[in-house]
Amino acid sequence: MLRVTVINAHPRHRIRNKAVVTVVRTVLNKERRRRADITVIFVDNRYCRRINKQFLGHDCSTDVISFPLEQGKSLEAEVYVNLDRARTQAREYRVTIMNEVVRLVVHGVLHLAGYDDRNAAQRKRMRAREDAFVRDLAGTSF
Repeated sequence: MLRVTVINAHPRHRIRNKAVVTVVRTVLNKERRRRADITVIFVDNRYCRRINKQFLGHDCSTDVISFPLEQGKSLEAEVYVNLDRARTQAREYRVTIMNEVVRLVVHGVLHLAGYDDRNAAQRKRMRAREDAFVRDLAGTSF
């Protein structure tokens, strides 16, 4: 069973739950993950910087952070998506905010599915998979 919870914790911006659930379920299904309990939390720069420093030791904000809480037969995890960074990156990459939010959710879930981006080869593989999902999910409305 795939369970997806969405929490809009950003002080000003909201993302539609149904669309996020669709994105997460699509990625997990195509990655052959049939049992998972994923919570996607939309936050701002300040909150993201705080958890990045507290849990990962990085004193900076980032766009997405994935925390696997439990792995085994069922994956339990949280994905934090920074909507402030998503807006900035959407302008920078000349895409819609929705496109960038989809990319960040996909990126976070791919990390949970076992993809990594620590070196060039891993980044290339992960980016190709990410791009494919973003193309497939382009019609998802937020």
